[in-house]
Amino acid sequence: MKYDTIIIGAGSAGSILATRLTEDPDKSVLLLEAGPDYPDLDSLPEEIKYGYATGTEISTSDHDWQYTARGTDEAEITVPRGKVTGGSSAINGQIFLRGIPQDYDNWSDLGNDLWDYQQLVPYFNKVETDTTYQDDPGDFHGSTGPIICHRFPRDKWLPASEAFEQACLDAGFPACEDANAPGTTGVGPLPLNNPNGIRWSTAIGYLGLSRHRLNLTIRPEVVVKKIIFDTSGTEPKAIGVEVVSGDETFVLEGEEIILSAGAVVSPQILMLSGVGPRDHLSSHGIETIHDAPAVGQNLADHPMVYVTWKTKPGVELDSLGPRIQLTLRYTAEGSGLENDMIVYMMAVASDRPERGGLRINPIGIQTNLCINLAKGKGEVKLNSNDYRDQPYLDYNYLAEEEDRRRFREGVKMLVGLENHPAMSSLIEERLTPLDTDLQSDKSLDSWLMKEVTTGHHISCTTKMGPKSDPNSVVDQTGKVHGIKSLRVVDASIMPECVRANINVTVMTIAERISDFIREGS
Repeated sequence: MKYDTIIIGAGSAGSILATRLTEDPDKSVLLLEAGPDYPDLDSLPEEIKYGYATGTEISTSDHDWQYTARGTDEAEITVPRGKVTGGSSAINGQIFLRGIPQDYDNWSDLGNDLWDYQQLVPYFNKVETDTTYQDDPGDFHGSTGPIICHRFPRDKWLPASEAFEQACLDAGFPACEDANAPGTTGVGPLPLNNPNGIRWSTAIGYLGLSRHRLNLTIRPEVVVKKIIFDTSGTEPKAIGVEVVSGDETFVLEGEEIILSAGAVVSPQILMLSGVGPRDHLSSHGIETIHDAPAVGQNLADHPMVYVTWKTKPGVELDSLGPRIQLTLRYTAEGSGLENDMIVYMMAVASDRPERGGLRINPIGIQTNLCINLAKGKGEVKLNSNDYRDQPYLDYNYLAEEEDRRRFREGVKMLVGLENHPAMSSLIEERLTPLDTDLQSDKSLDSWLMKEVTTGHHISCTTKMGPKSDPNSVVDQTGKVHGIKSLRVVDASIMPECVRANINVTVMTIAERISDFIREGS
């Protein structure tokens, strides 16, 4: 059988594409997923179903691709990515935060005039049912979308959340009751897509609406080796995919192929298929179908460090309680980038899982400090021409002094908050960074280079832009430059990483491009 559309990856974007495209009963869609599929809530394993387990904490699970990467020369990092229907939306921290309007207006300024903030607001709203504002959604919230989000009301805040807000307000940061409203900054409750503690992934919210449709075929535990092209015309045309399922290898045919495998696997599959930098492909014995130097380049993320405190013996720490309830967005001193810093208050903290820390053994409280719009860019490259081998990931953190400067300032600010009476009433001692790490810029930089890790927002590795932009891979509708019948629709096509967790934006990208496809674009 030849499908109208084959979607590679049933994650945050792929599940949405499959759901929206099969609203037309005359269109057949095949949705491929490398991991397992759990068709309903009752069949979900606890680590997927419940929001207390995040990708960082299940890094040895079969539901995680278990990538490793170079953060800096001193820091190898683990990179959790979802290997299950729902993708990373099925293992993430459930933070349902939009970028700020300037993020999307900047995309438009870079030659993507269909992607400014005003044009995206209806799609943000289409994705969500925001129960905090369901009775009065106004212009900036959705009340009927597939993904349910909420904010913890003040009477449900944990002591560390209350203390953090008080310390931030007294330090001069404004209050922010709705971080998804335009023009906001400061400290306040985070929108979260985990109603009643259930992680509301796209597998639940979207595939729950569509998996019964006769024109949708979901094939889990199928790994794509490469895309097949017809090269007889003036431009290569994608006509199918070569896949492996169990011990079988076979080819599936489609009128259009959509890569929604994420910012790691989408560029990897492109390169394995012969679409990428010619010299790099040749070095691995891969025939170049289309020389696309930007594939795998421009890797962006939110570098993150932890400021951690051991709490006093009387402070109760519930290992299964909500970890994150509040965030602080602010602008670094001397920065020309609005809201270029973000802090997540961890009301329950364990040691880093990749260093043996366990959720069930909380040690205290923590702030996670991230840089938005980091100056340094990384890359995804092939380690070999074997689809089973992990690609080489280089995040290239802190190569730029401005990134180190912003981190130094942010760490010192957070350390200063420990002296606020509300915070000091909870804290016995600071665990990281140590006072010796704070003695000088040099010592703090040394600590940063060893301790920096991923904010879990890898993006921009097949970036969107006009064909005239040598750093772009796809156009505004996700079509790969120089290739017919092939699109990429996921986090990898962001021109720049937004100043927020990226899951909402990825879902919005999928909704927007679903409409482009249905309109014939």
